[in-house]
Amino acid sequence: MTAGHLVIAPVLIPFVAGALMLLYDDRQRRAKFALSIGSALALLLVSVELLNRSKGGGAGGNEISFYLLGDWAVPFGIVLVSDRLSAMMLCLTALLAIPTLLYAGAGWQRQGQHFHSLFQFLLMGLNGAFLTGDLFNLFVFFEVLLAASYGLLLHGSGQLRIRAGLHYIAINLAASLLFLIGVSLIYGVTGTLNMAHLARIVPTVTDADLPLLKAGAALLGLAFFVKAGIWPLSFWLPTAYMAGAAPVAAMFTIMTKVGIYIILRLSMLLFGPAAAASAGFGSGLLIAGGMATVGFGLLGVLASQGLGRMAAHMVLISSGTVLGTVGFTLAGGGPDMLGGALYYLVSSTLATGALFLLIEPMSREEGGIAGMLALTADAYGLDELEEEDPEVGLAIPGTLTVLGLSFGACLLVLAGLPPLSGFIGKVAMLAPLLAAPTVDPVLGWSFLSLLLLAGLATLIGLVRIGIQTFWATDGSVPKVLALEIAPVLGLIALLLTLTIRAEDTLRYMQATARALHEPTIYADGVFAAPRVTEGTAAP
Repeated sequence: MTAGHLVIAPVLIPFVAGALMLLYDDRQRRAKFALSIGSALALLLVSVELLNRSKGGGAGGNEISFYLLGDWAVPFGIVLVSDRLSAMMLCLTALLAIPTLLYAGAGWQRQGQHFHSLFQFLLMGLNGAFLTGDLFNLFVFFEVLLAASYGLLLHGSGQLRIRAGLHYIAINLAASLLFLIGVSLIYGVTGTLNMAHLARIVPTVTDADLPLLKAGAALLGLAFFVKAGIWPLSFWLPTAYMAGAAPVAAMFTIMTKVGIYIILRLSMLLFGPAAAASAGFGSGLLIAGGMATVGFGLLGVLASQGLGRMAAHMVLISSGTVLGTVGFTLAGGGPDMLGGALYYLVSSTLATGALFLLIEPMSREEGGIAGMLALTADAYGLDELEEEDPEVGLAIPGTLTVLGLSFGACLLVLAGLPPLSGFIGKVAMLAPLLAAPTVDPVLGWSFLSLLLLAGLATLIGLVRIGIQTFWATDGSVPKVLALEIAPVLGLIALLLTLTIRAEDTLRYMQATARALHEPTIYADGVFAAPRVTEGTAAP
């Protein structure tokens, strides 16, 4: 267990950077761009250090790092907690943010005001949600990231964006209301919102209070289902993600994972094997919701005529796959299955982000895929770029070759084909699932069949797009800037690294899953956090 100011850095760095950029004139784009990239790089360095610390010699190999705001003792004050899972999500956020910001520097940042400030506040909310140790501040950070995402989705204006943005705002406000009601019910039963304290109290809740606790947890879960895009609460997601500017849509791929992260965190803390009468609560609903989402996503992939909408449905397939695995784990599936799901989560998030960044370069020229994708200038705001401020960077040679190879790598990962990380993640999930004695074989084989069908649907959909792009063109070659393709190549390089270092990565993920199966590690680590003023009485 370690203390220090580093744990709060992922929240403070983007907050300070975003606030400073508000003082700049909007024409000072280069200064804002440099500050934004510097902030993202600093976040990556901090996240890597926290990840290395999480592999220390703590209980179960899960070193807990903490920060007590105001030096108030747990559970009376606000605490930020970094363990294996939260450190992994911080790293994933930073690894996705850096290429996304680089891509935005090619011209997307000019479509509206305060792009970089909004982006930094989004990072602040994401990092805070991953680090917070209590439900109330989880709500606060959720609202911060949602408020920033509203502005980013509407960035560049356009009728399609405004319509999708209004739907997005309305559904998330409704989810936030459910969040507050659920938190209120849980607080009414337990008298606390600290996650570590809840992990200790839930097993002792009386039978009379148990229905109210489960009702609060159900409402909380419903709010996270909306944010994770789980069917039938996912109707807003494909249009919203398709309408967003390319870098915004790429960054939004991790937004659904915040909902999955919280469902996983609270499920294992509050309703894991040590939760007595509450153990396994909601596992059946998680399995059913995950499978339904995968089914809806694969049908959406087959029905989509545009790559933007198709990629959005692939986000749903990813969320449904991880959620279903969480449900199987909660039902007694074991940590190995969950470790494979965490590996798959990282792989699918990076691949989907790269695919969103490829959409506009692939549809830039008239003919070929332009008609197939049906991506209008209104949707991307291309007609609003300022003529006096030209695109930044140099055009790259061999455009179609680079685009084709990048697109092919995304196809292999998202379809789950060997030898890349998508295949490894699915095998790491499904092999323990079928071998688990406590899992219903019918459910297990049904889940496997659904994932295979989802992979086949992804393969068919993306191959259809690829044929229209690279084989059915009229010979015109789109002009693609190095600043646009370099971030995509960076994400592909991360996927290749994830594949080459699969053994080491899976070892980390499985250790993370084993730590999640022992909630006392998290609870005891947080309660053992000493105050700076040792020897003083608790407030």
